[in-house]
Amino acid sequence: MKELIQSINQIIKYALKSNIAELEKEQNLEKNLIIIYKLYFEFEYNFDEVKYSEFDITKFLNIEDNIKSNFPAIGFYNTFIDLTKVPTTESNCALGDAFDDLFDIIKDLLEIKWRLENNSYDDGIWYFKFIFKSHTKQHILGLLHYLNETKSY
Repeated sequence: MKELIQSINQIIKYALKSNIAELEKEQNLEKNLIIIYKLYFEFEYNFDEVKYSEFDITKFLNIEDNIKSNFPAIGFYNTFIDLTKVPTTESNCALGDAFDDLFDIIKDLLEIKWRLENNSYDDGIWYFKFIFKSHTKQHILGLLHYLNETKSY
């Protein structure tokens, strides 16, 4: 669990503070995204049936502005709607957005951390497993692909 919280903190800092002075920022982001991805397969939980209060993302201010200040160059990338089809026309092409990927990943991680710290271990890990499989995973894959294709380090 310590590794999960450490990696979450390493990623969410880019939304909580502006203009972070850090060498190899993209490399740090990439490394911690991979750790989060790996940890998804390592956690187990018992479903927690307690009704907890809900996470409130509005308590976190300036997320978008802070991400933009820390990664001003991230932008759009090309992707495919269906990777199993050979692209014979442009109809299978789509536009990905690395900024949106990072923004959504951070929102998911903020809630995972909040649930772990304010609700329970089982609620936090259940949410991690649920949101990762249904949402976060795709954004991580898109962002990792973007970072790989635009590597400057």
